[in-house]
Amino acid sequence: MKMLNNQKFKMPLNKKMIAPSLLSANFANLQSDIEDCIQGGADMLHLDIMDGHFVPNITFGPPIVEAIRKITRLPLSCHLMISNPDKFIESFVKAGADYISVHTEGAIHLHRTIQFIKDFDKKAGIVLNPATPLEFAYSAAEYVDFILLMSVNPGFGGQEFIKSTLKKIETLKIFLINNGLFNVLIEIDGGVKFDNAIQITNAGADILVCGTGIFNGNIKENIQKMRKLISS
Repeated sequence: MKMLNNQKFKMPLNKKMIAPSLLSANFANLQSDIEDCIQGGADMLHLDIMDGHFVPNITFGPPIVEAIRKITRLPLSCHLMISNPDKFIESFVKAGADYISVHTEGAIHLHRTIQFIKDFDKKAGIVLNPATPLEFAYSAAEYVDFILLMSVNPGFGGQEFIKSTLKKIETLKIFLINNGLFNVLIEIDGGVKFDNAIQITNAGADILVCGTGIFNGNIKENIQKMRKLISS
């Protein structure tokens, strides 16, 4: 296995990115919803992978990711809310994942897992649940491409944004800047809507994962509206 290093993938540093969460899409008409995301200007697609063990829900696995990969060139971000993520990383890589994130609470040997993702030349991220202290991310921050802060307790879509997340975003951003980790992006997932998107990005978030806020109503118009809000 390769040694951990500080090499970072080239990722947009100034543009705030929108990642529609397919957990809120219409699975009976998934291709149409994805096409609307593309036409609306989404930057990537977010896929919540749940195993019914690490979180109390089950979603989908590599076959669905592979099917989605065939119909879009948008980057696919697979958020692994699963136990023993190392066992499944290669399967999601082969299915077409571009970003892969694992929970600090579930990866026993976190640095090894990060390097395992990077060995496949994929963007590696770590995830923290709302009650997990930011210190859990600090020792691994220099080795990852993004840090995902959950702003709801994971497992279900459509939950309300936990407001204390704003302070966590600000604190994490200061830590990254003070340590020269300017290429490490902050991603927020859970309860992101039109009424809090500006606050979230102003706090320091770079990537907004948005489910019901985008898929309830006109998908293209919702993405474009979100884009105007966070670009102003």
